[in-house]
Amino acid sequence: MIIFKKIRWKNFLSTGNTPIEIDLNNSPTSLIIGSNGSGKSTLLDAICFVLFNRPFRIIKKEQIVNTINNGDCVVEIDFTVGQKVYQVRRGIKPNLFEIYCDGELLNQEANTVDYQRVLEQNIMKLNYRSFVQVIILGSSSYEPFMKMKARYRRDVVEEILDIKVFTQMDLILRDQQSLLTKNITEVRHRYDLLDKEIELQSNHLNTLETRQNQDKDYKLELLQKNDENAKKLRADIEELENTIKNTETSVQDKEKAEKKLRQLEKIQTKIEQNLSTHKKALEFFEDNDNCPTCTQKLQAEFRGEKIAYEKGKLTTLNDGMKDLLKEITTVEEKVNEYTSLSNKIRDMNIDLAKLNTSLDGIYDHTTRINKELESISEDDIEKLKTELSDLKTKLTETLTELEKITEEKKYVDILREILSEKGARKRIIKKYLPIMNQLINQYLQSMDFFISFHLDEEFKETVKSRHRDTFDYNCFSEGEKMRIDLALVFTWRAIAKMKNSTNTNLLILDEIFDSSLDGQGTEDFFKIIQTLTNENVFIISHKGDILFDKFTNIIKFEKQNNFTRLQNV
Repeated sequence: MIIFKKIRWKNFLSTGNTPIEIDLNNSPTSLIIGSNGSGKSTLLDAICFVLFNRPFRIIKKEQIVNTINNGDCVVEIDFTVGQKVYQVRRGIKPNLFEIYCDGELLNQEANTVDYQRVLEQNIMKLNYRSFVQVIILGSSSYEPFMKMKARYRRDVVEEILDIKVFTQMDLILRDQQSLLTKNITEVRHRYDLLDKEIELQSNHLNTLETRQNQDKDYKLELLQKNDENAKKLRADIEELENTIKNTETSVQDKEKAEKKLRQLEKIQTKIEQNLSTHKKALEFFEDNDNCPTCTQKLQAEFRGEKIAYEKGKLTTLNDGMKDLLKEITTVEEKVNEYTSLSNKIRDMNIDLAKLNTSLDGIYDHTTRINKELESISEDDIEKLKTELSDLKTKLTETLTELEKITEEKKYVDILREILSEKGARKRIIKKYLPIMNQLINQYLQSMDFFISFHLDEEFKETVKSRHRDTFDYNCFSEGEKMRIDLALVFTWRAIAKMKNSTNTNLLILDEIFDSSLDGQGTEDFFKIIQTLTNENVFIISHKGDILFDKFTNIIKFEKQNNFTRLQNV
């Protein structure tokens, strides 16, 4: 469980060089009041900034530093996790990010992103999205659970149920699975090569044993076949090279055609611009009797001349455009023809490379046969038997290695299936869903909101009200939505306590009484607050005068000389 102790900040937003410190663990209920702009909601921004390097509200990072002092912006927060005491310090101008555990600074050799990951994953074990769902309910930047996309809802619930580790394990196993698949492919390929080599060696050995006397004639026959195949390949290569050469000659003018096409397209653009200009001029003289500049009446004869001139120009330009488009079409067809020929040349070059590779293979085979003819002796058979025995030993070892890797991958596949969204995570979520739905409806009824609220395994809601009519979240008023949001917040906190995952002593509610909750809703909310144990609830509100008697602690912010400070109450 995370127990937040104290938070301090200075030169943060409207706070000046005099630090503000708030004890987060000394009162079950604290009311934060103050006039608009006095800095009440700064607490939310300070907590989110120091823990997650981002304010709660939508504020640019350069706007976080107090604009008057313009430097030495520092936020510190103290909390405990189990028996360990932590302090996190984060600042701007100069940039600062430090994590202390039991008074000792944790290693800062990692980059800022990795250092932040240590704070979120290893120490607090919750990220920003889960933090605001369980700890903060605000009126500005807060995104209610019901307005989140399905995958973000799942992330929040998995964080609360402490099963995000399954996702991390799945990522590790995915890398292992990929590596094992690659290894299986490599080992199987090695096995196939050995098997093929053994087959070749066995055939060769049999040939030597049964036809040793005819071996020379056999090899000579192979050489003759290789020679014939080589001649045929050389002829095919020569023919293909000539075809490529002739085709390349046909596309020599490709660049010239493409250049001409670009020039024609530029001319087309200029003609279109001229057409537009003359059309506007024609429309002007046809639609106007007076000059818009000097307001004098245009002479009918002058207008007629202008209209005739513009129509003539348009006719000439349109005729030119038609001829130009025909020419462009002709050139485009030529360019397309050149492109087709270029593609054909490319394909022929690929075929040529294949033929050359085959010819090289024949040459290599011929060279190998010639060497065998030179070195063949009675000792060759025994040598081949020894080599064949070694190859079979390697084949057996490779098969054992392949079976071992295949079995290991089978277990990894099974584990990934278990860790997938349809495996263990789904079963755990399915187990807790009835508890979640029961808690949500209990909290809703505690706030006199009698609806049947149900989340399915995809975290889509089904809401029934009135005469069992079916609704969704967006059908309700803002006050009713707020009740649902509160019920979800309390539910996540209750589930977190059950799982001891994102369990914390802190709950901050920003102006929820000032906007959506009516008087009865406020009373119902406090009934729930009174049932909480080991909680420190902070409520930011403008309704200080009517809420004083419901809180054990009052915190008041005020502005003095443009700086926020705490005022004694």
